[in-house]
Amino acid sequence: MRPLHKILKEIITKKEIKKMPASFDVIGEIAIIEVPKELKKKEKKIAQKIIETFKQVKTVAKKAGIHKGEFRTRKTKIIGGEKTKETIQKESGTIIKLNIDKCYYSPRYGTERLRIAKQVKEGEKILVMFSGVGPFPLVIAKNSKPEKIVGVEKNPECHKYALENKKLNKKTGEKIEFIEGDVKNIVPKIKNQFDRVAMPLPKGGENFLSTAIRAVKPGGILHFYDFATPEKFEESANKIIEECKKEKRKCKVLRITKCGEVKPRTYRICIDATIT
Repeated sequence: MRPLHKILKEIITKKEIKKMPASFDVIGEIAIIEVPKELKKKEKKIAQKIIETFKQVKTVAKKAGIHKGEFRTRKTKIIGGEKTKETIQKESGTIIKLNIDKCYYSPRYGTERLRIAKQVKEGEKILVMFSGVGPFPLVIAKNSKPEKIVGVEKNPECHKYALENKKLNKKTGEKIEFIEGDVKNIVPKIKNQFDRVAMPLPKGGENFLSTAIRAVKPGGILHFYDFATPEKFEESANKIIEECKKEKRKCKVLRITKCGEVKPRTYRICIDATIT
């Protein structure tokens, strides 16, 4: 995230600044900002100021809606700079190409992806469900020594970019196989179980827990993501425990990690659990 209020004080009033978010995301060379309706007439000036201040930024796009639909995508409108929505993001030694409107990707979860990568032991076989344009598989492959990583993604646009990213990352991509399709259909057809399964889909991920649990080897690790307030963290962990009971498996919760605050007191969390 980049600070915003400080750089805008020359072009908008103190009252107007209070209506702007304090920071914004940059993906590759594209800044993605929120512009309140009251400041629509000044959005081009705001965009130009961002481009002048942050040399990495070549394009400024404003959010034109919320993340929605099955693939959690969001429309944007370019308000300054180059007219492109395709960019290349660098993350933890990898390069990730994507279209910001067609694919869900958040740079804010880069630290979390690296956290998972650092847990991987040499020779592990890993499944990443909802793998998107490939950030989880790529970061894991680059920063650990797995034997193989399988990424499954239903969004055809994301899958297209994932295949391109596999090529762009050369040797890092050699250990990765990307499969297009619904995890409920694809994963049961994979003969072997995995040492580690990651489920980076915080909204509705519980609907896929049974598929994930069946894919974990006895003694393997499951990474389950959810949105929750602190008093409901245990409730999120119980989703895994209850699903394990249905599958006649056992679960030991290792840790619950906050991966970012999505709104006041509501966090994206990751529950790491051993499945036996």
